[in-house]
Amino acid sequence: MLALVQRVRKSRVEIDAAVVGQIGAGLLVLVCAEPGDTEDQAWRLVDKLLKLRIFSDAQGKMNLSLQDVAGGLLLVPQFTLAADASGGNRPSFTGAAAPALGRALYERVLVLARERWPTVAAGVFGADMQVHLVNDGPVTIPIHVR
Repeated sequence: MLALVQRVRKSRVEIDAAVVGQIGAGLLVLVCAEPGDTEDQAWRLVDKLLKLRIFSDAQGKMNLSLQDVAGGLLLVPQFTLAADASGGNRPSFTGAAAPALGRALYERVLVLARERWPTVAAGVFGADMQVHLVNDGPVTIPIHVR
């Protein structure tokens, strides 16, 4: 699975001008399943997100996790993370899982995150979403769970 993690001061997802998910300080995570991904990758991604130490401690060092700071987690499906633009000017998305698998694994990530963390918001798979964020730092971390 691919993920792009952004440390945010706040973030929200809108569909047709209606807010469908929002958090205060925490992590906005764009999530993409790849062909061959399984529930094991979903579990490992959630584990990584909860333990990733990218929040500042009292000395200003990135040493604290989402769990340490009790932040929010906003998960947004984003198949375009698997884009390959190396062959021309129009990206190919063959590196993304087929929609049925992509949806199933995104929904599994949501279930696992909600089982382990109290503040989880989400986008909607397949929807035309507008994602708003105030990046904190900025801190943006790509993750590839194999």
